[in-house]
Amino acid sequence: MDLTQILPTFGSVAWTIAAFVVALSIIVAIHEYGHYIVGRWSGIHAETFSLGFGPVIYSRIDKRGTKWQIAALPFGGYVKFLGDANAASVGGTGDARNTMLGAPLWARALTVAAGPVFNFILSIVIFAAVMMWQGKSADPLTFDVAKPLPPGVSQSLQSGDRIRTIAGVTVPASDDFSDIIDDLPRQPSLDYLIERDGTEMTVRAPYPYPAMVLGLSPTSAAYDAGLKVGDVITAIDGEPAFAFAQLIDIVAASNGRALDLEVWRDGQTRTVNLAPRRVDLPSADGGFETRWLLGITGGLYFEPMTQPVGLVDALTSSVKQIWFIIASSLTGLGHMITGAISSCNLSGPVGIAQTSGAMAAQGASSFIWFVAVLSTAVGLLNLFPIPVLDGGHLVFHAYEAVTGRTPSNGALRVLMTLGIAMIVTLMVFALANDLFLCP
Repeated sequence: MDLTQILPTFGSVAWTIAAFVVALSIIVAIHEYGHYIVGRWSGIHAETFSLGFGPVIYSRIDKRGTKWQIAALPFGGYVKFLGDANAASVGGTGDARNTMLGAPLWARALTVAAGPVFNFILSIVIFAAVMMWQGKSADPLTFDVAKPLPPGVSQSLQSGDRIRTIAGVTVPASDDFSDIIDDLPRQPSLDYLIERDGTEMTVRAPYPYPAMVLGLSPTSAAYDAGLKVGDVITAIDGEPAFAFAQLIDIVAASNGRALDLEVWRDGQTRTVNLAPRRVDLPSADGGFETRWLLGITGGLYFEPMTQPVGLVDALTSSVKQIWFIIASSLTGLGHMITGAISSCNLSGPVGIAQTSGAMAAQGASSFIWFVAVLSTAVGLLNLFPIPVLDGGHLVFHAYEAVTGRTPSNGALRVLMTLGIAMIVTLMVFALANDLFLCP
C-alpha cells in the first residue's frame, strides 16, 4: 500500500486522539481537584491524586503526604482518600476524623458534590473569559473588515462606517441582526445607509448574510465533505446563491436529496456533492424539532467592531449558557427514552473524540469553547442518581441524613452492582452508536 495514502489518515487519527486526551484531561483534572480541595478543606486527608489509570509514569509526594501522579492511560482519574478507595465514599463508621469513612456527613457530602460543581465552575470561567476576550459587537453596528469574498460583488464599506439601514430596513445591534434578515430583499448587493466621519451617505455592498461557511458542526455532512470555515457557496444545483437563506430553504426542501454545491475558496472554485442529514434540534418551546441540515453556520460577511463585555454581563451570560446546555441535555435524554427523537443523538467516546478533533481543527477558541460544553456535560452526568456516580452517593448521603443511618452493606453491594451494570450498558450502547448504529 502507498505510504502517502496512510499518512494523512494516521495524522487525522493522531490529532483526534490528542485533542480528546487534552480535553478529557483538563475536565477530569478539574473534577478530581474539586473532590480533593473540598475534602482537604473539610478535614479529609487525600492519599493519592491520580490523573489517568494504570502504570504510573510520574509521581511526587507533597508536604501534606498526598501522592500526585500521572498514569499511562489518560482516560479518567481519581482521588483516593484515607480510609476509602475514592472520593465517592458512602457512609461514616466512627473511624478517625480525617478519613472519608469517619468524617461527618456534611464533609462527605460536600466532598462528593465538589467534583461536578468544579466542572460547572470551569465552564463558567471559560465561557466568561471567551466572551470578555472576544467582546460584543458595537452598537450601532459598525463595519471593521470584510471577509474574503468571490470577485464581482461591490464592497464599498470602510472601517468605522456605522450602518444605519440596509435596503431601507433599520439595522439593530448585531446580536439581533438575524431578526431583520427576512425583511431584506435577496439580491447580490444592497444599498447601505451609513454614517462615515459624521456624514450620512448611501453605498453599495454585498448582501449581509451571504452563503458563507462561518462554522461547521463536527461529523456533519458539510464537515465530512471537506468544507472549511471561510468557504463561500456561489451556486446550488447550478442556481446562483448569494444569501444564506437560499441555502436554508433549498436544504429544508431537499428531503435528504444530494446537492451539488459550487464552493469558492482562496480564489478557486470547485463542486462538492453532499446530502443533508436529519438532525434533532432544541426548539424554542423546550422540545425538539427534526430538520434536514448540512451542518453549516452562517453570519455577517464582515467583522463588526467590538466593545468590551463587563465581568458581570459575561458571568450572567455564562450561567445562562450552562443552564441551556443542561436543560437541552435533559430534554433530549427524555425524548430519546420516549422515542420522540433518535437515540443517535447519544455519542460515545469515539463520537466525542471525533468532535474534539474537529473543534481543535477549527481553532483554539472553538476547542476551548467545546471543553466548556463538555465539562458541563460531565458535571451533569456525574449528578445523575446512579450508584457509583457522584449523584448516586449523594442519594446515599441524603438517605443517611433522613434516617440517621447508612444503607446496609448488602443493599450497597446490590445497588453498586446495578449502577455498574447501568453505566457499562450505557457505554456499550453509546459505543455501538459511534461504530455501527449511527454512521
